[in-house]
Amino acid sequence: METLAMHISNGIIDGPVAAIFAGLALAVLTLCVLRGRRDLDDRLAPMAGLVAAFIFAVQMLNFPIVTAGVSGHLLGGALAALLVGPWVGALCVAVVLVVQALVFGDGGVAMLGLNITNMAIIGTAAAYLLIALLLRVLPRTSGGLAVTAFVSALVSVLVASQGFVLEYWLGGTTDLGGNLTGLAGTVAGFHLLIGIGEGLITATTVVTVAKVRPDLVYALRALKPATPASAVPVAGGAR
Repeated sequence: METLAMHISNGIIDGPVAAIFAGLALAVLTLCVLRGRRDLDDRLAPMAGLVAAFIFAVQMLNFPIVTAGVSGHLLGGALAALLVGPWVGALCVAVVLVVQALVFGDGGVAMLGLNITNMAIIGTAAAYLLIALLLRVLPRTSGGLAVTAFVSALVSVLVASQGFVLEYWLGGTTDLGGNLTGLAGTVAGFHLLIGIGEGLITATTVVTVAKVRPDLVYALRALKPATPASAVPVAGGAR
């Protein structure tokens, strides 16, 4: 059941809807390229390559959902948003999805616009909106960053999964008898478990990077705390 693992296979959504979302994905990625150029510097450029490689690697590891008989994997939107920002982050995830579709056949090539929309665009955007909120209200400690990473990753997976539900409602090739609510609940239930796994991996990775090189975490540099005077460095103490 590939659709429940987020990658949509060819034939799941009809051609016209897939074409519309392909155009949407292309437009948004073009904007990401234009905006991402402003952020690229000597720190962000190599970090973007590392993030894309890491997401590619961890997406090869599936989380088995025993009761459902399906599996899912890390999407990477929250991880990318935290480390390289929303614009470059969306591009990193999109590049991974393109390589997976063209080289490994993971997700249909005709459905690539849908997969990019859900995982690279919706997932990353939802994650960064939460990150921007949480980093302004939570302390800049390892614990605060871990909570931010976990919650944003979990929510981003759930939101991205509902993107598939919307697309299926618009152009699904199988008649569900109008039971869209049931589909949404089923997909959300599976991805809640996947999101917990993603949240743990994201939190562990980002906190580890922040303890060693907090300057490499884009979100800590770009998002200012609500009360800078009382903020506590994630790395612990002055550097």
